[in-house]
Amino acid sequence: MSGSSYGAFSLSDEAEAKLSQRLGNRRIDLRSDTVTQPSEAMRTVMAQAQVGDDVYGEDPTVHALEARTAKLLGKEAAVFVSSGTQANLIAMLCHCNRGDEYIGGREYHSYSAEAGGAAVLGGISPYPLDTNANGGLEPLDVHGAIKPDDSHFAISRLLCLENTVSGKIQQTADIEGLAHIAKAAGMAVHMDGARFMNAAVALNENPADMLASVDTVSLCLSKGLGAPIGSVLAGPVDFIKKAKRQRKLLGGGTRQAGHLAAAGLYALDHNIQRLSDDHRRTRQLAVALADMPKLEVELDAVQTNMLFVKPPRGGERALYDHLTEQGVVTGGPSTAMRLVLHLDVDDNDLDQVIEAFKSF
Repeated sequence: MSGSSYGAFSLSDEAEAKLSQRLGNRRIDLRSDTVTQPSEAMRTVMAQAQVGDDVYGEDPTVHALEARTAKLLGKEAAVFVSSGTQANLIAMLCHCNRGDEYIGGREYHSYSAEAGGAAVLGGISPYPLDTNANGGLEPLDVHGAIKPDDSHFAISRLLCLENTVSGKIQQTADIEGLAHIAKAAGMAVHMDGARFMNAAVALNENPADMLASVDTVSLCLSKGLGAPIGSVLAGPVDFIKKAKRQRKLLGGGTRQAGHLAAAGLYALDHNIQRLSDDHRRTRQLAVALADMPKLEVELDAVQTNMLFVKPPRGGERALYDHLTEQGVVTGGPSTAMRLVLHLDVDDNDLDQVIEAFKSF
């Protein structure tokens, strides 16, 4: 199909031309915080990075990023990988053997949106649990899901958690409680921390303290932190040594990756505390939309940089089309339209988004 594609939906060439003429190619893209563009300053440090062959362990900028992230997250070591999906898959492959089982949330990314990689490539059986209203797992459910030592069952080897979940913060005490249950049964605990720094900033807590009860954690650099690519997987030294082998097996060994690692270092230096700006704007948008009679927003669920809007029944396509015409890009018509704010959305953009909804 010709024209520009936004999610699963496309604009015709005619509509694209009209939109470009009116907006001067300016889009306010709220599909995800993955759409951020590297700043000029970030591009400069990428271009100037010292590099080497990372497969040989010779890239100093990659080493610096891994050491910096491990310290930030309170772990012994870390490995730079291409994506959050790859980081989670590597963690599962390292923690589990074929025929083992991991327990996680039904809506968690590692189960619902990573192509079943653990099962397909690792022979690891998922055991998904329903999450509560805040996206967390209930302790009794986790306890009940752990299998006894019986040849009829897969071996419960790993508990996979997530923070944030659809923008909702998982409290440190809750994570500690779940981890205690898993470890009492001899299981390891992995945290999908794709947007973990959003939670840390919102709670104003030390990231290492928040993660003390989990064995391994993945952190995305390419979401709210604004790097163009990459995640970091952190954990014990022996685990990370094994993880590097799994990274190679998955085709994730890279050469002069320091140019990408430099963007990650810049993100950690400059783009963590500014996540609070995204949170503030998300709350402002949520409050404004909640006051509009045709829309429904659950304000208690708006905790970081993500919100969900319910259009009037049957009006999903009309709202999507209207916003697209106004230059506001979303993921498509939905009964719960997801809006994600990020560093490329400023206060002027926020005002335009609110006006676009008002004119619907």
